[in-house]
Amino acid sequence: MTVPATIRAGDTVAWVEPAALDLDGNAATSAAWTFTTFLRFNAASEGATVTGTARADGGWDMAITANTSAAFDAGVWSWQSRITSGATVITVGSGTTQVLPGLNYTGTPAAFNGQSQAEQDLAAVQAAIRAIVSKGAKSYTIGTRSFTSNDLGQLMQREAQLKAIVARERAAEKVAAGLGDPRSLFVRFGR
Repeated sequence: MTVPATIRAGDTVAWVEPAALDLDGNAATSAAWTFTTFLRFNAASEGATVTGTARADGGWDMAITANTSAAFDAGVWSWQSRITSGATVITVGSGTTQVLPGLNYTGTPAAFNGQSQAEQDLAAVQAAIRAIVSKGAKSYTIGTRSFTSNDLGQLMQREAQLKAIVARERAAEKVAAGLGDPRSLFVRFGR
């Protein structure tokens, strides 16, 4: 097992790491080695360190407390797992995990936009197209970029790209939820 693919900020996260191999290819069991996972989020200079607890089978129980994960900003975090024994340090795994925002709150909830960046961009491009086509606007600004009616083709091309990205995201969400791939088509022939 490795760090879970997704973590919800504010949740307790737990997983089991099996015994790893040392430099000689022998089992580096929890009796002689320490297992540590480092998580980093570059956008906000955030990080967390998770040290494993020895298991009887030679592996390690890993856990991130709810208090620790509550401080995680949403986004893609990088992680690296290492085993250490004395001066010997061996990286045994690395990768990324997606931190999802926690939806819990106290008092009055603040504004929340659960859309992906692609969905937000698609809405902005569609608003620009609407403003130029139906409202006769001479120009429209998205972020720091301005578009005119001459750029309508470019906007429509970007809209098609974003629609494809959003469709892939939604399909992936359905697969992750166990609902199957909506892009799969099954045909049944009868007699």
